[in-house]
Amino acid sequence: MSETYTLAEATMKVIQDRRSIRDYTDEPVSEADLEMILEAARQAPSGENAQPWRFVIVKDLETRKQIGAIAGGGSGRRFTAEFVTHKMQARFTGLQDEEKKKKAFEKLTSGKVSTFLAAAPVNIVVCGKKDVWDMPYDTSAAIENMLLMVTALDLGACWVIAPCIDIRDEERMKSLLGLPEGYKAVSIIGVGHPTRPHRPRPRLSMNELVFSESWGEPYYEEQA
Repeated sequence: MSETYTLAEATMKVIQDRRSIRDYTDEPVSEADLEMILEAARQAPSGENAQPWRFVIVKDLETRKQIGAIAGGGSGRRFTAEFVTHKMQARFTGLQDEEKKKKAFEKLTSGKVSTFLAAAPVNIVVCGKKDVWDMPYDTSAAIENMLLMVTALDLGACWVIAPCIDIRDEERMKSLLGLPEGYKAVSIIGVGHPTRPHRPRPRLSMNELVFSESWGEPYYEEQA
């Protein structure tokens, strides 16, 4: 087996092992690991090499609690809107267990799905320079690099956009962190040591995702 192939396999394993982790132990994230995560972000591609990302590291418990509260409010509003318009019910039609469905609805509409940021030992607040045309895509590339490095380091992380969508929450985050004019919080990455391994989430088959020459003509044959 060639060295290149071994590296490709290792890379694919990290990609496949990455999961959204919301439950962490109290163990702190080491400075060496944090620097590796941030270096991975720094090496991300960006349009015209603009590098519009900036990162605020938040470890202070009170600040994390405020971020968690803002995130919970943002998620609660979003998912309550999904619930009252019946989009949420449509998304969960495949879940037959009514008790599990009820708990999922409560977790989403209450915003609890995002309040875990208060308990994450480190919040990495990803900020972007607003006047850079490709900023949303550039920062997303940096975030994915961070998530993959987190996985490679045997840590856990979750990418949260809830406190960064509503203009009111954007202003709250700006005030909380002292962000200068021209920059905005784009996402929050909660990072820590996971309390338990997480099961793989289902993925659509290649047959459903990849088309040949035009839309709808599968590139790969359906697996038996």
